[in-house]
Amino acid sequence: MADMTCSAAELLPLLGGSANATAAAAYICQRFDAVSTQMSNTSFAVNTTYLLFSAYLVFSMQLGFAMLCAGSVRAKNTMNIMLTNVLDAAAGGLFYYLFGFAFAFGAPSNGFVGKHFFGLKDVPTASFDYSNFLYQWAFAIAAAGITSGSIAERTQFVAYLIYSSFLTGFVYPIVSHWFWSADGWASPFRTDNDFLFGSGVIDFAGSGVVHMVGGIAGLWGALIEGPRIGRFDHSGRSVALRGHSASLVVLGTFLLWFGWYGFNPGSFNLILVSYEGTPGYYGQWSAVGRTAVTTTLAGCTAALTTLFGKRLMSGHWNVTDVCNGLLGGFAAITSGCSVVEPWAAIICGFVAAAVLIGCNRLAEKAKFDDPLEAAQLHGGCGAWGILFTALFAKEAYVREVYPTRPSHNYGLFMGGGGRLLGAHVIQILVITGWVSVLMGTLFFLLHKLKLLRISSEDEMAGMDMTRHGGFAYVYHDEDGSSQHQSAGFMLKSMAVGPTASSTPTPNNHV
Repeated sequence: MADMTCSAAELLPLLGGSANATAAAAYICQRFDAVSTQMSNTSFAVNTTYLLFSAYLVFSMQLGFAMLCAGSVRAKNTMNIMLTNVLDAAAGGLFYYLFGFAFAFGAPSNGFVGKHFFGLKDVPTASFDYSNFLYQWAFAIAAAGITSGSIAERTQFVAYLIYSSFLTGFVYPIVSHWFWSADGWASPFRTDNDFLFGSGVIDFAGSGVVHMVGGIAGLWGALIEGPRIGRFDHSGRSVALRGHSASLVVLGTFLLWFGWYGFNPGSFNLILVSYEGTPGYYGQWSAVGRTAVTTTLAGCTAALTTLFGKRLMSGHWNVTDVCNGLLGGFAAITSGCSVVEPWAAIICGFVAAAVLIGCNRLAEKAKFDDPLEAAQLHGGCGAWGILFTALFAKEAYVREVYPTRPSHNYGLFMGGGGRLLGAHVIQILVITGWVSVLMGTLFFLLHKLKLLRISSEDEMAGMDMTRHGGFAYVYHDEDGSSQHQSAGFMLKSMAVGPTASSTPTPNNHV
């Protein structure tokens, strides 16, 4: 909101030459200044509330990740994957506070890394505020949560702690500095012309910054660990190791859908911003609504495309595949959600579903095992989302969302030329290289130090019992005593013959 001022000297000619004119002018200006201050405070409070509410929505995605992960693994590893999701948030909070936020947004800085605000020291709260830290932390732990799904069911607990801290404290913040900080070398928020193709990168909410980073990190972790025992048979054919609860998968997906409305529309950070001089567009609140619509349409289209595509391929209506397709559409639209038309979002979702199906087929042929398809979903669909933005970004919307850009390069298919596409191709290559070098090296060192993968005996028995003291699910025998059993053990008992101590309940299945 622009500052409004009042001067008694300017009011005097309007009030005439009466004896009380000077006093009246001073009184009017005093009241005007008080109202102006109140309006400014109200504007700041509304924008801060909007950002905090968006942060809460993004944080609720952690619950969605946890439920999705839990449902996608076998019952014997439920406690393990839930604990890793909790620690992604906890360890990520501490390391992002100490280092990550400074590396990402510490200003003034160079184009590569931030240099201020370590431990939030000297953060300019009048303009930046702590609410922005909370919002950015929620994004950082989302990237770590993506990676945890790729390496589920066979990773040592200490490896989770090490990679999560490194990812949220250094790897992810550097990438976010490049593309989101006002000083980043490829940021669209730079006000000079000395940046990538005079364009910068439009990655509004993080198809590359968040989803590609998490997906590529998970790719290297899963590659270096190797597939789970039994994922591929002796002849190399794929064997489905299905998760134990489709219900948790669906509930987790809906929670992620809900949280994405903080992830994408919330990335405006402010809502009380007017678009002066832009005919037909009233303010940022209109762009926020449009962003929510494009997000919704991309996810819905990807879900339906996956539904019918997988039906043609397998002959089944598979709810888990549909949920992954939906999330793939969301991951793809995250980059361009604020600068594309709703009809373009439908194209984004359609292609995202095809990309996910194709990546999954390629993963099977390469004997790559990712229990949640996280590397394919977030890495593959995230990369498509970056390219999609460079093809379909609309000039008017780019001018709205990025008014400080010295040039407004926009989508190739919208008449904007190929400069933005070139910048986005470079973004894909740079993120892939950066994350591969750092996270690939980290996972390789953990593997060499025998800190990465659990033993085959522990993996077969289940990490809940061998590493966490008991299984996640409890059932009661006929005599009323409580037992903790894995589904695999109970099925083995049933093969010998049912007894009073081995009768499973419908809740505890593979």
